[in-house]
Amino acid sequence: MDVYPGVIDGPGDSTKQQERHYYLLSELQTLVKDLPSSFQQRLSYNTLSDLALALIDGTVYEIVQGLLDIQHLTERNLYNQRQKLHCEHQVLKQELARKHKEALQSCKSHNLALLKTNQQGELEALEIRVREEQKMMDKKIVAEMDQKVLDQQNTLEKAGVPGFYITTNPQELTMQMNLLELILKLQHKESQSGSL
Repeated sequence: MDVYPGVIDGPGDSTKQQERHYYLLSELQTLVKDLPSSFQQRLSYNTLSDLALALIDGTVYEIVQGLLDIQHLTERNLYNQRQKLHCEHQVLKQELARKHKEALQSCKSHNLALLKTNQQGELEALEIRVREEQKMMDKKIVAEMDQKVLDQQNTLEKAGVPGFYITTNPQELTMQMNLLELILKLQHKESQSGSL
């Protein structure tokens, strides 16, 4: 059976667990000093102590890393979708420009004004289509990222991480982002020192 480093399992466990709790709490208290003072004030000793308890066995680190990996994959996928749409739009614009150039070259002079008017209409229609499709894509991206945030909040709340619950309140979201930053910094510090 693999035992996660830092997981307490055997005689003297409560002492080791208490030592680890105090260590994590002390580290969190040090890291909190880097946050803006308005957020420092909202992170009480009890909140930090509860967070330290949640971090004792390392499971929360794994959850946060998994959520981060999923978020990065989602961001990359959405970016690629937007880039694909942009490329498709570029191709449409180039095809229209080529079609217009060919039509101008074969156009009789007495039809030139009418052709240019029609071409201007086609160009404006394409530009409207491009703007609408980009707007729809951007709305889709925002909706998908908003859903990802809700999923992350839900997962962390279910994992018992203090300060996490489903919310769209900007101040609470910022607080949750600060808590995640603390968790990631502490995870990084522990992995550097070999505690994990």
